[in-house]
Amino acid sequence: MTSRLMRWYDRIRFRTWLFVGGGVIALQALILRTMGRVAICKCGYVKLWHGVVHSSENSQHISDWYSFSHVIHGFILYWLLTVIGRRLPIGVRLVLAILVEAGWEVLENSPIIINRYRAATISLDYYGDSILNSVCDVLFSVVGFVLARRLPVRVTIALALAMEIVVGYWIRDNLTLNIIMLVRPVEAIRRWQSGI
Repeated sequence: MTSRLMRWYDRIRFRTWLFVGGGVIALQALILRTMGRVAICKCGYVKLWHGVVHSSENSQHISDWYSFSHVIHGFILYWLLTVIGRRLPIGVRLVLAILVEAGWEVLENSPIIINRYRAATISLDYYGDSILNSVCDVLFSVVGFVLARRLPVRVTIALALAMEIVVGYWIRDNLTLNIIMLVRPVEAIRRWQSGI
């Protein structure tokens, strides 16, 4: 990157990048709405936490067990963007992280991924996230990004491992298992997740 371009980036305040990130999230919500996603849970109310994984309200409220996975997404995006974009200002890296996470949320709520989840995992009743939940998932990723920037690497790794272990133990699912079951399902994991 040229020094002239870097000076231009440096002049843009971090608040501006937050505004751009907010615009990306607003665009995500608009795209999800045009895809037919509901704004909030069909139950008609909003909860801060919904802890019942096998229910029609999962992934419909502000936070749930999968919110921890999105915090870990933020850790990973921070590290990845620091490695490949070390010279970029932190605001630019944050916007790129928001863009990647928002893009994943749109893809995750597309029929191809929803049907894959339903076919390959124990999420038989999964029909996609509400817009509220999807937007909050991106915000949890931002929390992870900020934590990864502020905390020592060993603390961030310990937090990620703790979240994976606790969530895995509590609901028999976590980010690692979710990726395995989405990419290459394992029948033994599916049986364990369903309690068989």
